[in-house]
Amino acid sequence: MSYLLFAILGLVVLAVLAGQAGLLSGTPPNNLGVKEGRFKPPAKTPNSVSSQVDLYPDHPQKDFARIDPIKFTGDGAVAMQKLAGVLKGMERMTIVKQEPDYLYATQQTALMKYTDDAEFYLDNSAGVIHVRSSSRLGRKDFEVNRARVEAVRSKFNAT
Repeated sequence: MSYLLFAILGLVVLAVLAGQAGLLSGTPPNNLGVKEGRFKPPAKTPNSVSSQVDLYPDHPQKDFARIDPIKFTGDGAVAMQKLAGVLKGMERMTIVKQEPDYLYATQQTALMKYTDDAEFYLDNSAGVIHVRSSSRLGRKDFEVNRARVEAVRSKFNAT
């Protein structure tokens, strides 16, 4: 029994060390962005959310991935600047790309350094900012991406 406990503890330590060394951050996707007003579809496993999932009606994770876009009133450019400020204020969040109608950011977990990708696309005519957030590694995200988007929404609406 003590050998098993020692082995499990050793594996946990190795996993944390691998994370701290950046071995669990995953590879940055090369197919992000908006094409013809659309993000790419959410992942086929339950580890991403998208406010545009209904554009892919046969998607196997449609119900899991569905999330509302962020609503705003007024000037879309101002809303995107406000969103950028929210993202800059979040722990371990880095804005990778910022354009007038598109933001791409990454966020790492504190201990294991898993990296997730978050995209935001301004649909000025609809008064919304579409969102897509996805884990780079793993089949499940334990709703971390949903929680991230809801935290962004909450901070956006509070400012």
